[in-house]
Amino acid sequence: MEKWRFYTPAELKPEGWLKRQLEIQARGLSGNLDKIWRDIRDSAWIGGSAEGWERVPYWLDGFVPLAYLLGDEDMISRAKRYIDAILGLQREDGWICPCTDEEIPEYDTWAVLLISKALTVYYECSGDERIPEAIYRMLRNYYELLSSGKIRLFNWGKARWFEGFIAINFTAQRYDEPWLKELAEILKAQGTDYAEISGLWKRPLNKWTYETHIVNIGMMLKSEAVSCDILGEEYSDRAERLHGILEKYNGTPVGLFTGDECLSGLSPIQGTELCAVAEQMYSYELLYAYTGESKWAERLETLAFNALPATISDDMWTHQYVQMSNQIACERFPGRSQFRTNGSEAHLFGLEPNYGCCTANFNQAWPKFALSAFMHSQSTVICAVQIPSSLDDANCSIVLETDYPFRNESVYRVTAKKPFELRVRIPGFARSLTVSGKAYTETGSGELSFEFSGGEKAELRIAFETEAEFVRRPHDLASVKCGSLVFALPIMFEKRMHEYERDGVERKFPYCDYELVGKSDWNYGYCGDELIVERNSPGEIPFSSDRPPVTVRTEVRKVPWELEDGFETVCAKLPAARVGYGESEPAELWPYACAKLRMTELPTVD
Repeated sequence: MEKWRFYTPAELKPEGWLKRQLEIQARGLSGNLDKIWRDIRDSAWIGGSAEGWERVPYWLDGFVPLAYLLGDEDMISRAKRYIDAILGLQREDGWICPCTDEEIPEYDTWAVLLISKALTVYYECSGDERIPEAIYRMLRNYYELLSSGKIRLFNWGKARWFEGFIAINFTAQRYDEPWLKELAEILKAQGTDYAEISGLWKRPLNKWTYETHIVNIGMMLKSEAVSCDILGEEYSDRAERLHGILEKYNGTPVGLFTGDECLSGLSPIQGTELCAVAEQMYSYELLYAYTGESKWAERLETLAFNALPATISDDMWTHQYVQMSNQIACERFPGRSQFRTNGSEAHLFGLEPNYGCCTANFNQAWPKFALSAFMHSQSTVICAVQIPSSLDDANCSIVLETDYPFRNESVYRVTAKKPFELRVRIPGFARSLTVSGKAYTETGSGELSFEFSGGEKAELRIAFETEAEFVRRPHDLASVKCGSLVFALPIMFEKRMHEYERDGVERKFPYCDYELVGKSDWNYGYCGDELIVERNSPGEIPFSSDRPPVTVRTEVRKVPWELEDGFETVCAKLPAARVGYGESEPAELWPYACAKLRMTELPTVD
């Protein structure tokens, strides 16, 4: 099993549409939370009086790599100000979280696990030599507290025990001390064993539990990959087995599992929390790096190109807490919520709809995805995901020019400084693969391999075709997919803006709340077999909700499809009948990510 290592932002940079996406993020909420949101601006982590638990570590986990990927000196200096304050408040005994001695036994140490992860990210980006010692002292203190019985894992820390292994592995590479393995063993022993409780995932309930919480589950998928080496255990691909259960009973067309806020079954009108998108992506990135298995990178692509941009506004100033496959409106529910354990505003686009964790945590998704484009192992470099990037390390420099996934052609401009091997992962759905104009037969592993000698320059042009297809969904519905892109019938909408203050948190343009009011018909079924793909290059906003870069033309007919009982802005889970009426109509399907209101799962009618 080949293991890959990530590059740092000093070596790997975004280009093309990916860089534009990160620049939008920097101009939006991610790049400004420390200016406008009190839980970051006035956090107890930096000596203030606002939240002192998960929100600053969550934000730093994405803000830091975003700053360094873009080389934004202002953002870098602002990140350093937070790190300086956090390190300055670390106690002599190593405890780092902002609480008193008396509060420690009742303080959920999920925050310890999270800040340790965020600090490793800061070190990888900045090279700040204060960080390894700070993490060492923090983990040593944590070990002493746990091993002595002064504290135990509970609640979020118990559910997310494996998150600490990012920092434990980081520290074990620098300090060969037996207590690190002992800490790892304590965390696993006190943490939740998700394989033992996977039976709970087969029947959703309107009940909140840690064991079925969708974000915990998204994080959990990487647990064996990050923990088995230091624990001395053999890797068994447990993630694949658990993924299969989750997909069978809670899957969506875009590779997510429903969870609003806990697992919610197969209904297309249940939602999925944005934090889960970010964490599921991160799990897939680490799973691919650990195993080298293409399935994790392919699943990562599907999330990144569909679920992530779908639930964030074009300007990235607002986001949803939960997204739905069939989402005909994003308006407040006047009565009870449609969601199992989320409130009536969870699907609005806003500053902190439903709860503020996603406001802080969604920031990590795009930057860490950008850092997954290329990985390396000794003198071998692999392009894990074909997204526009430039790489410069000791062995080579590579410029990857591509509009993938909108167009299926990539140009690699390679300069070999030393002899090295370049591998390119080819998705399993690729057809008619060509390399520099010549037909190529795919290898069994789905990878192309190219050997380069020192001082060599070369250009590789890799292209393939993808076919749009209907994908069968539960309840005798269908979705449309072409490569990694899922398509949906878009619903035109008007925005209804709300500026207000609640609990001392101000919402004002551009970080106010928006309801999306549907203005076009949605009650359709597919009535033809033809799917015609039309491609353009991505614009300034890659996943634009006005100008989609790829569309699919097909035929639809109206079907008798009512509203969900008790709601005026939610379609029924299923149509009343599978019989079309009226004439067939041409329809233009948009990428799921571009259609903020959409019907993704439709029936097929004659």
